[in-house]
Amino acid sequence: MEHASLSITGSVQRTFWWFAIPSVAGMLVNGLYQVIDGLFVGHYVGANGLAAMNLAWPILGLIIGFGILVGMGGGAIMSQQRGAGDKTKASSSLTASLWLILLLSIVSGGYLALSGSQLLTLQGAEATAYQWALDYISVFQWGAIMTIASGALPMLVRNDDRPNLATLLLGIGALLNIVLDYLMLGHWNLGLKGAAIATVISQATVAVFALLYFCSNKASIRLALEFINLKQLMQVLKTGSSGLVMFLYFSFIVAAHNTLLLKYGSVEYVSAFAIINYIALLYYLIAEGLANGIQPPVSYYYGAKQPKHIKTTMILALKIVLGLGLCTTLIANIFSEQLIGLFTTEQTGLVQTTIEGMRLHLFALCLDGFLFVASVYFLSVGQNREAMLVALGNIVIQIPFLLAFPAVLGTQGIWLALPLSNVALSVIVAPILIRSLSHRTEPVVEMKTKQGLPFF
Repeated sequence: MEHASLSITGSVQRTFWWFAIPSVAGMLVNGLYQVIDGLFVGHYVGANGLAAMNLAWPILGLIIGFGILVGMGGGAIMSQQRGAGDKTKASSSLTASLWLILLLSIVSGGYLALSGSQLLTLQGAEATAYQWALDYISVFQWGAIMTIASGALPMLVRNDDRPNLATLLLGIGALLNIVLDYLMLGHWNLGLKGAAIATVISQATVAVFALLYFCSNKASIRLALEFINLKQLMQVLKTGSSGLVMFLYFSFIVAAHNTLLLKYGSVEYVSAFAIINYIALLYYLIAEGLANGIQPPVSYYYGAKQPKHIKTTMILALKIVLGLGLCTTLIANIFSEQLIGLFTTEQTGLVQTTIEGMRLHLFALCLDGFLFVASVYFLSVGQNREAMLVALGNIVIQIPFLLAFPAVLGTQGIWLALPLSNVALSVIVAPILIRSLSHRTEPVVEMKTKQGLPFF
């Protein structure tokens, strides 16, 4: 594809694909960490191993979310400042983002050391699943800085107008993870601790290469030699906070499902939930990658005061995520047994439990993509309260669903809670998004007096 770096005169569609394709590819490659771990654990450790990973995942969600906070927050600010022609401020924002990675990694290590085992117990983890999940978490206690940096730095590289490099870095990490997973689980029988070690080493490789890029002459925005700039650091925190909350929402949802599935079902249901998540992950990665891909151009157009370009970009993104979501749901229903067979060769009971859960849990999958895109759009144009509405809204809506449905419908109610809450939130968010996009025919600077929600 011809180079289509950010400008106000280039083709909007070409710019969209220039950023979307590497971003989606990067998410798919990065998502291989989870899928590869799932494939190896499912075949070498078994269903209890899948359940243990699913119990550990929401506890690690805060650390992964910190990476998203820094990457989305720092990246959005960098692109806005580049669009406004101020590279000095963009460089300062980059440096503040790196300081924030260091500070958040210290917080993360303490969080896992003090809370890891208690949070597993809170979900209802017991016996083998508990111990294996604790083994998995313990590795990230010392490798938190690599997890955060490998999540944030490729996003910052992408916002330096180098989306292909960001994808390449993630590809290197994923390939290394495949090799290490094979050695750790297939040859050395290190179990879940081995899978975690493989992931952290791969993440460290990505982080080091990304940092070297920003220290090189190849970078458009280079590191500024300055101590912590609290103003810039707080701006990154503020801008990226909705991304963190959105990811914590996913962690909360997984933890809540784990707890309820153990209460109303058994460990088999948690294993089924893990398999469903792996199957749906392909769509989630594409939708999130597309959403992350529109962030640099939308932020740039916002800084350059190009409202029509913003609207064109958003319409294209929404068409893709909604259409792809419907196709994914159809495929998951038609080829359910074949997809499940990729992750387990165990008893028929697990397969049937997974099929039932998948058909109920994924029927409104396309709305997850819609909410991804809406959240990133609001963040990219400085509508932080609306972005936070998307992030917090699903938690507020889904809690009553999760409390009420299982009591009436049992495990079927657990599977239905997420899709039905997405339907409810989409009914709220869609009019706000349409109104915001319709206002994009006006100068962007006027939006700052209009962006607040009347009930906030």
